[in-house]
Amino acid sequence: MSHTVLAELVANVLKVTAKAGDTVGPDDALVILESMKMEIPVLAEVAGTIVELKVVEGEVVRDGDPIAVIEEK
Repeated sequence: MSHTVLAELVANVLKVTAKAGDTVGPDDALVILESMKMEIPVLAEVAGTIVELKVVEGEVVRDGDPIAVIEEK
């Protein structure tokens, strides 16, 4: 079963720290967002393998935008 990680606020994608094919755990950071001078890590939420990253560095995400798709273990 796949799980989609969603953005929870409007922010800039400061850094992408994972890539498709990576195995992640529930507390692993996928990307770092920047909003109002604060860095906010976006965590995987579930254990599994990243199937697709939907963002790139420098992009702006809005609340509810997909960030990554993870195939759960």
